[in-house]
Amino acid sequence: MKLNFKNRIALYYTVATAIITALAFLIVFLSVKKTVFSNLDKELSYQAQKHSKEIIIENDSIHFMNKAEWAEREHREVQVNPVFIQLINNQGELMDKSPNLKEQQLTFLEAVNSNDHFSTFLVDRAIRQAQIPIEKNGRKQGYIITAISMESSTMVIKNLQNTLLISFPIVLFGLYLISSSLAGRSITPLQAIIDTTNTITKNNLNERVPLPPNKDEIFELSSAINELLQRIENAIQRERQFTSDASHELRTPLSTLRGTLEVLIRKPRTQSEYEQKVQYGLNEIDRMGNIVEQLLLLARFDSKSEIEENHLISLVSLVDEVLTRNGNTISQKNLKVNFEVKAETETLVPQYYASLILENIIINAIKYSLEGKTLSIEISEEGKYTLCKISDQGIGIKQEDLSSLFNPFFRSDALEHKQITGAGLGLSIAKKAVDAIGAQITVESKINKGTTFTIAFLRKP
Repeated sequence: MKLNFKNRIALYYTVATAIITALAFLIVFLSVKKTVFSNLDKELSYQAQKHSKEIIIENDSIHFMNKAEWAEREHREVQVNPVFIQLINNQGELMDKSPNLKEQQLTFLEAVNSNDHFSTFLVDRAIRQAQIPIEKNGRKQGYIITAISMESSTMVIKNLQNTLLISFPIVLFGLYLISSSLAGRSITPLQAIIDTTNTITKNNLNERVPLPPNKDEIFELSSAINELLQRIENAIQRERQFTSDASHELRTPLSTLRGTLEVLIRKPRTQSEYEQKVQYGLNEIDRMGNIVEQLLLLARFDSKSEIEENHLISLVSLVDEVLTRNGNTISQKNLKVNFEVKAETETLVPQYYASLILENIIINAIKYSLEGKTLSIEISEEGKYTLCKISDQGIGIKQEDLSSLFNPFFRSDALEHKQITGAGLGLSIAKKAVDAIGAQITVESKINKGTTFTIAFLRKP
């Protein structure tokens, strides 16, 4: 039988409570039973001690001293809780007895130790009995046997037993209903979570699970699901934006290439015109290939695919290499490069990742610098980090665009600066490379004054 979550909780709680309740009922029953028998045994001992003082031992005869005592009603008639007294010698022969025994005799058990109490029957009546030795001058002369009816005591014990047995399933059933109700109320927020998540599709990912008022485990679960939904929504939005931007960026060089080819086939051209158009087409193909390569690199970062990086290189040497590779572009824009090293110790960085970072940022700085201005690069130390600051004197970036600067395909004021080529992927690649090696990157910028990127590399001990 398959039970739902609410009924399983109620069942487990009821089973656990049943075990505890059964133990409690058993302890109560045994305690009451022990108390009842203890009281009976005390009464028997009292009667034995009381009447042992009234015994006369003459020769081989044992009898009661005061016969008037036996005229009392409790010893003459069989009442609700009568007390029976009997005297016997060492051979077990009857010497004397209370009148309420009439023709019957109490059982003498030689195997029972002296002063022990035991249960037996007088005809068909349950009694509690004790046999106490009678001594004179240190010698045992016989026994005084006392007995008392157990009917009322047995009835009390039986009634208690029946009460506990009847109330046990009733209590458990009541507990099951109560625990089921409480469990149902406890999992109401879970049902709300289920109802909400069942309505969420790719078209309404902005929906969120309602948070319960109490900050308990259900609250933490709801918060975790909402955070998961937020990450999924962000991922899908990035995917849609990425697909749209990638489609647009790839469509542009393809359209340009198609237009160039259509122009070539409209009419015969000179050799130089053909070469010029073909070269233009090849440039567009190179541009498209560069975009595809960058897209693949971004996808590799997004998929968390590990890129082996066993080779470390000096940060200063790496900056020199990047500047050397871009020397022609720097010369064409007549830029002055100011490279200053203030760090006292050499910093080693992962070559692949650091090269991606510095290459993209320095190329950006060159690209957006105004002609004839200064490109400044400074390496310094701050705490456990080595800082690499790359500053240009270019067009700058709007403050409202800084938060989107590392998003794929984002270009600040792209329409105002059409002469500056690019797909808007370089800084996104740089940011992912920074995250991959546990570095940090910040940016400061002022319109028409320039931009400064600061990369903080964690120095390895």
